Amino acid sequence: MKKATTVGELVEQLIDVGRMAVERGLVLASGGNLSARLPGTAEFVVTASGTWLDRLEPADFSTMNLDGEVVGGHPSPSSEWKLHQRTYRVRDDVNSVIHIHPQHAVLVDALGHPVRLFTLDHAVYVKSVGRTDYYPNGSDELADTAAEEARVHNCVIMGNHGCSALGEDVGMAFRRAMNLEEAAIATYRALCLGDTTTAFPEAAYRSLHHA
Repeated sequence: MKKATTVGELVEQLIDVGRMAVERGLVLASGGNLSARLPGTAEFVVTASGTWLDRLEPADFSTMNLDGEVVGGHPSPSSEWKLHQRTYRVRDDVNSVIHIHPQHAVLVDALGHPVRLFTLDHAVYVKSVGRTDYYPNGSDELADTAAEEARVHNCVIMGNHGCSALGEDVGMAFRRAMNLEEAAIATYRALCLGDTTTAFPEAAYRSLHHA
């Protein structure tokens, strides 16, 4: 995806991501929500309440500020708007939050196993995975604990719920979401084979991230 410079371009990118997320089985119907920070402002657009991610239109987005006020667009933002708002408040470098419900990432986490990184793409794009316990949908507890994890991680699994993937733009956030689920699928397959330790080589990981 090209770097978006206008609100319209951001919305079109989020519409594309919503369609692709449903096509790839990363979310169903009106599950999940998407947002992007507006260039050069303290505002962000977020999908409206009840919208189906593969049927999004420009009118299906609310514009909010970082104080949690609706300042334009659809009057009823997603019930998960706090998740996006709190993340933007702690990460100045994040300009998009993709919140979806990838089945394998949620399942592996619910079974008590960490999602392991196996490939170069996993190591580069996911890098590390944070997690929270289960908290009610739209709650302050969910938004605040996910934001704390987002201080360190670009991918956060929310227990028995879904995940958030963060990026400097919409394309990077969605790339991370896809790689997280791919890593979770690989982890699930490894567990089915009885393997609990194989992962991307530690020395190579440290070299990639200059640890």
